[in-house]
Order: sequence, then structure tokens, then C-alpha cells
Amino acid sequence: MPGLLRGVARTAVVAGTATAVSNRVSRRQAGRWAQQEPVAAPAPAPAAPPPPAAAPTSMEAKLDQLKDLATLKEQGVLTEEEFAAQKARILSS
Repeated sequence: MPGLLRGVARTAVVAGTATAVSNRVSRRQAGRWAQQEPVAAPAPAPAAPPPPAAAPTSMEAKLDQLKDLATLKEQGVLTEEEFAAQKARILSS
């Protein structure tokens, strides 16, 4: 039984030391970051809208465009709102 208690005590000491060191490192890093001047990140440029496609002349062309839009939406390239706007544009032409 003394061997078991010694092992548990050693584990507790090691874990406590590791926690103390980790906390000290975290505080030191936070202090260094607080001393640095905040750097303003440049605002990302807004994405340019895709160029308007030529108006489809047939229903097949419209269906092909809608299928392409659906594929882009499924891949996560288009949001639901962008998909709806492009779909309405295609169907209204």
C-alpha cells in the first residue's frame, strides 16, 4: 500500500507542477501580447460579383445554368441567398 500512495503522491506533484508552469507561460504570453501595439489588420476586399452571364436563349440553357448553380450551392461555394438571387435572375430572363 505505501508504494501505491507514493505513486499517487508523485503523480499529484507532477500534475500540480505542470499546471503551475502552464499557467505561468500563459500569463507571460498574455503580458507580452498586451505590451505589443495592436496591429490593425487590413479589411479583406469584398468579393467581386460574378460577371452577368449572357441571357439564355432556350429552356435547356436555363436548366443547365440552374444545375450549375445547384452544384455550386451543394459544394458550399454559394450561400442560400446567393443561390436564390441567381436563380431568380436566370428564371426572369
